[in-house]
Amino acid sequence: MAFEGLTEKLQNAFKKLTGKGKLNEQNIKDAMREVRMALLEADVNYLVVKDFIKKVSERCIGTEILSTLNAGQQVIKIVNDELTELMGGSVAKLTWSPQVPTVYLLCGLQGAGKTTMAAKLALYLTKQGKKPLLAACDIYRPAAIKQLQIVGEQANVPVFEKGTQDPVLTAREAIDYARYYGRDVLIIDTAGRLHIDESLMPELERIKSAVHPQEILLVIDSMTGQDAVNVAKTFNEKLSIDGVILTKLDSDTRGGAALSVRAVTGKPIKFAGTGEKLQDLEPFFPDRMAGRILGMGDMLTLIEKAVEASNMAGEDDRKKNLRKNPMDMDLEDFLEQMQQMKKMGPLQNVIGMLPGIGSKLKNMDIDEGALKKPEAIIRSMTPKERRHPEILNASRRKRIAAGAGVGVQDVNALMRQFDQMKTMMKQMMGNKKAVLRTMKNMNLR
Repeated sequence: MAFEGLTEKLQNAFKKLTGKGKLNEQNIKDAMREVRMALLEADVNYLVVKDFIKKVSERCIGTEILSTLNAGQQVIKIVNDELTELMGGSVAKLTWSPQVPTVYLLCGLQGAGKTTMAAKLALYLTKQGKKPLLAACDIYRPAAIKQLQIVGEQANVPVFEKGTQDPVLTAREAIDYARYYGRDVLIIDTAGRLHIDESLMPELERIKSAVHPQEILLVIDSMTGQDAVNVAKTFNEKLSIDGVILTKLDSDTRGGAALSVRAVTGKPIKFAGTGEKLQDLEPFFPDRMAGRILGMGDMLTLIEKAVEASNMAGEDDRKKNLRKNPMDMDLEDFLEQMQQMKKMGPLQNVIGMLPGIGSKLKNMDIDEGALKKPEAIIRSMTPKERRHPEILNASRRKRIAAGAGVGVQDVNALMRQFDQMKTMMKQMMGNKKAVLRTMKNMNLR
């Protein structure tokens, strides 16, 4: 998971402050020394680290500890605030052109994941009710156009291409095509290089002058750390970019790019790629990312993923009844809940969003096939057995185990888990008013 090393080092630094009634300069100096080392080892820009430590130290020195917080928690709050501010403060949304189509120009070095990101962004905008068009303007990398066509087809978004003709001309023609066919967004995939060279920027500048994009979005591989900051600075100086998209934020990235780009360029991070699938794209929320870095989880994003998975599944009469009467859950419903969990993304990422859990499981190998066994068991049951699990006697369980290729003990374990879930739901329903009040506060109702 992303930021593992940084998260662990920051938590170790904060533990040493636990129990102190008031912070003094030496406490702060010792803690900030460790925080500084943690950030530098995460490949955060040196000048960014220096400024960050200065701001945190000034806020911490002499701070009276609130009655509900100990010293360590107070420092965490201050660091969380400053991390959030460092990454932009608030979410930066895409802007829209008053004229159709709105043009987004994607640029970046080769290997950053730009072509796949173009399709991810197109799919994301499709879910927002837009009708995007992809334009293939990378005529140099072998099979770049074919790759865009493949990911475009997967996202169910058309691709405009004109082979190896001048990319500037292709971009212009793509705008006319988008207008004629009613596509309200045009995403242009441009060529990259292995490094910034003399031929890369002039072509991008020509495309920019020709199509006047609403936004120029720089795609950066978050695993490149300090190099990513240098790349962002150069692209911004030449093209005046409008925002950054980070890719591979689900990998074991140290965090340098995410924590440095905004401070160095002054331009916001707008999206983060969090997996290999096309749907693995999230708006970049600085406050939520700060929470992840500090090991406090990201419940809001987790809830949004759960809601999206639920919406994708639709709602029939049985689901409506289940929402009103959770105790009516049967194994059909249990199977569907597992299916929806799989739609939320890799289990490692989902678990990492749970407060206090991700850091504890950092060395644990999360089995992505963990849901396959219970799925196989439930699918080996008859429809009647799924809806009335109380009829599962010993002979039925033996038959189900054989059909699923597991042991009877595995069937028994699944049934215990199912019973425990229903017991927990019963307890929750016993305090229904509190649950409904919480849901209302979270805007889930």
